[in-house]
Amino acid sequence: MRIAVTIFLTDETITPVRLARELEVRRFAGLYLPEHTHIPVERTTAYPAGGDLPREYGRTLDPFVALGQAAAVTERLGLGTGITLAAQHDPIDLAKQIATLDHLSGGRFTLGLGYGWNVEEAADHGVAWRSRRELVRDRVRLMQALWSPEPVAYEGEFGSVRASFAHPKPVREPRGPVTGPRTLVGGAAGPRLFAHIAEYADGWLPIGGRGLSESIPALRSVWADAGRDPDALQVVPYAVLPTPGKLAHYAELGIEEVVLQLPSSDEKEVLDALDAYAPFI
Repeated sequence: MRIAVTIFLTDETITPVRLARELEVRRFAGLYLPEHTHIPVERTTAYPAGGDLPREYGRTLDPFVALGQAAAVTERLGLGTGITLAAQHDPIDLAKQIATLDHLSGGRFTLGLGYGWNVEEAADHGVAWRSRRELVRDRVRLMQALWSPEPVAYEGEFGSVRASFAHPKPVREPRGPVTGPRTLVGGAAGPRLFAHIAEYADGWLPIGGRGLSESIPALRSVWADAGRDPDALQVVPYAVLPTPGKLAHYAELGIEEVVLQLPSSDEKEVLDALDAYAPFI
């Protein structure tokens, strides 16, 4: 099983360069970074985990800049977002950022997509909350048109692009309906999410990994109904606090990669956490 990590990197934590080098030396599989552009001071949206919103949410580094630094000082380490708030981006600009990072890293990028939880943050980007899932789907489809080997036009509900020359291209070859980097979608289990995963992604990025014994068969059914290759589906539990029993359970479910949560902290605390995770590598 591949063991990757995620962390809220901020202006107060270990740096991306230092962390990436340590992960490569210690043979971790990858580094995934979250995204928040800003956190409005006045908000009614509750923090999903309950209690006060942790300090790091309002200090998060831009994941693409940070991952670019990580790519420059590593050769093997996987690089991913967990997650990219695609509804809050111009899709043409985002497609260029993603393709450039994937190209420069030799195809090491994983695009983790999500719909967000902070209504006020999304509203400042002009996102209508009720339509955000369809907006993300539309933007992914537009980006995939730009990543296609040949110029392809896209006309969607929320945006369009003419058939265009758009380079660099992501390294991975198109597979089934998916073009671009390895693409995983986060979110709570359910028919709507699973339909989107089967339509435009390579798999699921469930936070915490609870309830997978029931959820994975349901996802596999939707995946098969969409005509996707059964062996191609990827499920990657995310932000996991590991135990040997938990990882053994994931292995029994056929899971091949798990993303462990690191503390958003200084160098010493983060390196201590990596030492604690070493037995799982």
